Amino acid sequence: MGALIGFFVRLYTAVFGFFERITNGWLLGLASRLIFAAVLLQFFWASALTKIGGSFMNIFTPTAGAYAQMFPQLMEQVSYDTSQIAYFPYGLIVLVGTLGEFILPFLIVVGLFTRFASVGMIIFICVMTYVDITGHGLDAKSIGKFFDNDPYSIVSDDRLLWIFLLLVPTLKGPGVISLDWLFGRMYRKREMYY
Repeated sequence: MGALIGFFVRLYTAVFGFFERITNGWLLGLASRLIFAAVLLQFFWASALTKIGGSFMNIFTPTAGAYAQMFPQLMEQVSYDTSQIAYFPYGLIVLVGTLGEFILPFLIVVGLFTRFASVGMIIFICVMTYVDITGHGLDAKSIGKFFDNDPYSIVSDDRLLWIFLLLVPTLKGPGVISLDWLFGRMYRKREMYY
């Protein structure tokens, strides 16, 4: 019986060790970025487009809708008149948030400054979740809770999976099929010659 168990342990270790070796350094980073592109890139870009009225000509002048998305209670207090809102810090936060919603997903997908961009998106998702709960008043069913046997709540379940997806490139890097790897390789070659 012991020999049979030992055989299965060795077989298990050999098979999964083989797959780990042949995918090491490229698969996890690439897969996480491709899944991010397939599931979340369009979501964030569509959201960012609403903040600039659908036109890149307005990239540095976010709309009142952008303020309403990020600061719903403040906008209600000023009757949705953005001229009554101080640029610092509110206007600057809206501008940086809007630019971040375009730039950070793009950087993740192409694999450029991937770890930084992934951490930025994790922070963005946390802030977005806080605003959705406190500012937009999501109901308990939409917020959900962990370990509730209901995987359909848009906040606790979906966003936790988004964050986990972003932890992969944050901790493991973007993989060799990325601009980070390409530029890093070019830099290392240059350093060898100096």
